[in-house]
Amino acid sequence: VFSRCFLIPAPSQFDFKAQDSNLIRILAIDTPVRDACIAGDLSTAEKLLTQEINADANKHASYVNRSFVMARKHHWDHALQDAIKSISIQPSLIGCISKGIALGGKGNIRDSIQAFDLAFTFANEDPKIIVFLLLIKAIAIFNAGQHEEAIIRVQELAATCRNDILACRMVEAYLRVQLVINALDVGRHDEAADHFTAAVKMNIFSSRSAIHFGYDDFVVLFGWDLASLWMTANQKRCRALLQAGRLSEAIGSYQHMMDVSDITTKADSLDWFTVFKEECSALFAANGDAAFTTCDYDRAINLYSAAIELDPASDTIFAKRSKAKSGKMLWIEALHDAQKVIELNPSSYLGYDLKHTALHGAQRYDEAIQAFQIMMSKLHDAAYVPTQKLPQQYLSPSGTALDIRKVIDAQLENAPFRVLDTTTGLLCDREAQISAFKTSVEYKELVSSTITHPDFRMKRIKEIVVTYFRYAMLSHRWEGKEPLLQDIQDKVLYELNPVGGMVKLQSFCKIARRAGCRWAWSDTCCIDKSNSVEHQEAINSMFVWYQHSALTIIYLSDVPPSSKSGALANSAWNTRGWTAQELLASKVILFYQKDWTLYLDDRSLNHKESAAIMQELEHATGIDRRAIAAFRPGMTCARETLQWASTRVTTLQEDVAYSLSGVFGIRLRVDYGEKKQCALGRLLQKVVAHSGDITALDWVGKPSEFNSCLPADITSYEAPPCKLPSLSEADIQSSVSSLRGTVALESASRLYQTLDYLSAPRFAHRRLHLPCIVFPVTEVGRKPGQNKETHFTYGVKADGLHDLDITTEDRLPRFSREMPPPTWRTFLLVRTWSCHLLELPDPADDTKCVEDWTVSESTLPPSENEPVYSESHSRALRLIVRLGQPFGAFLLARQRNGVYKRIASDRNIIAQVKDMTSVGNLMDIRTLEIM
Repeated sequence: VFSRCFLIPAPSQFDFKAQDSNLIRILAIDTPVRDACIAGDLSTAEKLLTQEINADANKHASYVNRSFVMARKHHWDHALQDAIKSISIQPSLIGCISKGIALGGKGNIRDSIQAFDLAFTFANEDPKIIVFLLLIKAIAIFNAGQHEEAIIRVQELAATCRNDILACRMVEAYLRVQLVINALDVGRHDEAADHFTAAVKMNIFSSRSAIHFGYDDFVVLFGWDLASLWMTANQKRCRALLQAGRLSEAIGSYQHMMDVSDITTKADSLDWFTVFKEECSALFAANGDAAFTTCDYDRAINLYSAAIELDPASDTIFAKRSKAKSGKMLWIEALHDAQKVIELNPSSYLGYDLKHTALHGAQRYDEAIQAFQIMMSKLHDAAYVPTQKLPQQYLSPSGTALDIRKVIDAQLENAPFRVLDTTTGLLCDREAQISAFKTSVEYKELVSSTITHPDFRMKRIKEIVVTYFRYAMLSHRWEGKEPLLQDIQDKVLYELNPVGGMVKLQSFCKIARRAGCRWAWSDTCCIDKSNSVEHQEAINSMFVWYQHSALTIIYLSDVPPSSKSGALANSAWNTRGWTAQELLASKVILFYQKDWTLYLDDRSLNHKESAAIMQELEHATGIDRRAIAAFRPGMTCARETLQWASTRVTTLQEDVAYSLSGVFGIRLRVDYGEKKQCALGRLLQKVVAHSGDITALDWVGKPSEFNSCLPADITSYEAPPCKLPSLSEADIQSSVSSLRGTVALESASRLYQTLDYLSAPRFAHRRLHLPCIVFPVTEVGRKPGQNKETHFTYGVKADGLHDLDITTEDRLPRFSREMPPPTWRTFLLVRTWSCHLLELPDPADDTKCVEDWTVSESTLPPSENEPVYSESHSRALRLIVRLGQPFGAFLLARQRNGVYKRIASDRNIIAQVKDMTSVGNLMDIRTLEIM
């Protein structure tokens, strides 16, 4: 860019002494007056000349010279009077010149030109005088405002006059400098720069002494400062280019001045050089700021670099360039600038702030944190009070570490307490995990970034912690010799002999690592089964661990490579007890075949979003695909959940119950050796007692020794729950209408209130306290033609119920009203009470069974002719209608100790009241204790 500039040569480049002999002085002025004019002391010159006139009023030269001084002072009338007076005394060359200058100053160009033309008659055809006159004439025309004509006259003169071409060029250059000054005064900076370019082409600037000696008549006549013309022209040109926005050209001109100026010139212009350099540097910096604001980092860097070249001691500009380089992610270069800021201003915090940013970007986090700590100390030591408050915007590394630890603890609260590091192959407990994190790049980056951004720290911390501690869970079938904790503890997993279950474990960890999980868990080796406390905690937490995992990898060892759809359904994995909770709990699952390739080559991120795989799973497990995809642990619809588990098996019989504790959201004490019936009984009693859900009592099979209302085996839930025909809303409304007027509302309301106040079922010491509607059995008779060895069918009659048959393995005594059983041995048919019959909303229950995931039918309004009953009466009548429908009944036999025992049946016992209108009078409501 600089090479395109027209540069003004320095004074030392030309030697004019060879031409001194050709130069003459036209003006006959005494030395004191001349010196005063050259020095610009016009008052002294006027005083001296006036004294000469007073001494000799007929001396025409004194009037001429005073006319020149008056013209210099722009006293044009006075100048014209003296010129005319001189001519009147004696016509002369200088008299005509003075008259022409005065007339030109007054704007009378025509008369001015005539005066100059008359002056030629006194030139005696001397070419030097003629050139001088023509130049003076052009200058007068220029001063009268006709700039272009004046310059053209000078250029034409230079073209025809070879002897004094230097004088012509000097005049033209000076006139152009005056044009530049005029243009700068009115803000026409581009025009000013162009005039300077033309002036530079003259190449007339020599040493100051030569110019002054040869052309001091021009200084006397017009006050030209030829001595400093070179410096003035160059300075004005730099200024014009700068103000025209041609910054690079201005810097080129300035640089040229610096290169060619001698020591004296530089010393004389030191202040100007300093100011101009600072202005250029500031302008470069301002343009850099504008570029930085628009994220044009390349341009900003270039502009800041230009500013630094002019002002290398400005820590502010180095700081700005460091920021721009950081924006461009030129971290090492940004670090160098930050270091320069520190060198230039070591007491400021800014350099260390920039250093922290650069080191953080370069991933040199330990050094970045050190720089931040130094920055904080600088802020605390600052004398400026507002600066002292800046630390409030930041966090200390120790405070950040505490926040991170809190988030880690919260994240690991629902994670396994021992996992495999998929990167190193080492088994780690939680403290080892945390230690690994604290030495990781992620941790150091997190500390380095959050200390300077406290507003976003918790969100950022959670994001990093969650990502780092992502873990994968393995769901599989135990086969052969699986690696246990002692087999891999303190060993590198990937270095162990890949045989048997070790291959499976190694493959699982590798796939977990490829999936972005740093940690992995397998039930084979990540639980210390010799530690009963840890073992129990693991069993009770396993559902939660699967639920919070980033991924569950399901390994189907019996599904060969490249299997077609249907192979998953036939896998033994679907039959295992523990895999049910692993399937339901996990949010993201992937199925892998025997060779660790994806099942069906389905490369979706989550096989729970695969329609084909979900359909196959639903068919294989009997679990609705909606429940598989969005299962929530709890006790709602317990009977349905128990049916899902009814066909699954476990190696240890107690695991039938333990594997379901997480599914129901309860904790169960682990006691291997208590046997299946006890473990399942404890599970079911918690489900019933905690939820009040009596659907768990709906089973067919053998009773448990734990409690006769509970089954001996999970398989008793395999049959679908008892499904009775339900009334539509229209049928209920119709039945309610028919009951009005035939059922005593007070009796119905009393029944409703009694049932409403019943407590929920509960267990105490293995005995079930069950709220029931009781129907005493009045007759039991054995049906003929039944298999006498296994099952017996009895005809049973009970007060208020239709007669029914019951088939059971138990031998029942036969009795009737005429031949009743002993008073201690009574039999009851009972309807277990459920508060759902009251149709009251349960605000705590926001879940539904799978079969209820449809929009329920809205309640129909009463007809126009129907009498309006209170809401409580309507609810009571609706209850009567529901109680009149068929229901699943229990047959209870009273024992000698007054406690009842359930008589198990090989099929559901379906009972129904005889007369719906008499329900309110027949109801015997009790809470029975059942063993």
